[in-house]
Amino acid sequence: VQLQASGGGLVQAGGSLRLSCAASGSIFRVGLMAWYRVAPGKQRELVASITSGGSTDYADSVKGRFTISRDNAKNTMYLQMNTLKAEDTAVYYCNVMTNPGGANWGQGTQVTVSS
Repeated sequence: VQLQASGGGLVQAGGSLRLSCAASGSIFRVGLMAWYRVAPGKQRELVASITSGGSTDYADSVKGRFTISRDNAKNTMYLQMNTLKAEDTAVYYCNVMTNPGGANWGQGTQVTVSS
C-alpha cells in the first residue's frame, strides 16, 4: 500500500490550504483515515480522523477551522484547513488503515503559516 500526500505549502495567517492523501495498491478495504502533525519541538498530534462511515473527530485546537473528508471510491482523504494560524505550522502526515496492510503512513507534507 502506498500513500501519496500533497497540498502543503506556505500561507499567511488567516489563509487556507487543502491537503490530500491518496491510497493505492492492493487494497481490499480502507478503514479509519487520519491526519497527524508534528510541529517543531513538539510531539505528534492527532489532528482529525474519519471512519469509513463518515464519522469525524477533531483535536480541540482545530475544531471549527479544519474539515476532514474522504472519497471512498478514490481511497482518498482530504483536510480542508481554514483560518490558519502560526501554531498550525507543522509537517502533516496521513495515516490510513487498510486491509490488507494495517496502518500505513504517508511521507509528510509541510505546512507553514506566516504571521
